[in-house]
Amino acid sequence: MKLHFYKYQGAGNDFIMVDNRQNTVNHHNPQLIQSLCDRRFGIGGDGIMFLQNLEGYDFEMVYYNADGAPSSMCGNGGRCIVAFAKYLEIIENETTFLAVDGPHFARINEAGDWVSLQMIDVDTIKNDGDAYVLNTGSPHYVTLANELKDKDVYSEGYAIRNNDTYHKEGINVNFVEPNDDGYFVRTFERGVEDETYACGTGVTAVALAMAKHNGQTGHIATPIKVLGGDINVRFDNDGSKFSNIFLEGPAKRVFEGEVDI
Repeated sequence: MKLHFYKYQGAGNDFIMVDNRQNTVNHHNPQLIQSLCDRRFGIGGDGIMFLQNLEGYDFEMVYYNADGAPSSMCGNGGRCIVAFAKYLEIIENETTFLAVDGPHFARINEAGDWVSLQMIDVDTIKNDGDAYVLNTGSPHYVTLANELKDKDVYSEGYAIRNNDTYHKEGINVNFVEPNDDGYFVRTFERGVEDETYACGTGVTAVALAMAKHNGQTGHIATPIKVLGGDINVRFDNDGSKFSNIFLEGPAKRVFEGEVDI
């Protein structure tokens, strides 16, 4: 069978996209997912998404990490699948779709390459030593760092993700450093098990954690630089809950093709 696919990237976080509205692909196959996401022997990607029909929503987002396992929410993937849905003419400039962590609202510009995605509300941020731990659709560990451009993110992130506390469920590890009027962030992602060029739920977690760290409340907009580009996170913080959280950034179609499966 030939699989028609599309490749999208959001700030360097890259994904394979499949239009599965006809349910032609049985994606409950970890070996297939791994082979497609393999950067040497497959298409290559941080993950793969299947866009499917679902009553009551414009579409459903079904996402797998590159290791073949079903994933928790992927923010940059969510932005990319919105761009994909616009390309397929399923939506125009606004949408409500279902992901693994619940419904998401999003807006996309006329050009179809800039997406503002609403994330889940957050009311709990815990401490692990000097680090912050929270769930923005996926679990995140946020820690301040110095000389971040030179940090061995793979080794240090791997060690935290696999320590006694987080080994069983895994956690995404975000290193953050103040940068101009925002932050520079590098992330080790579970499921990919490596550093990625961007992580949408990760930069969201960083923005919220830094607001708590700095005692900021009200309406806040936080520009964040990642290896793959620039992302913005805006939200409201009333001192006990983060709401109206929007992850904003680029989402671009790179190429399309066919592969035998």
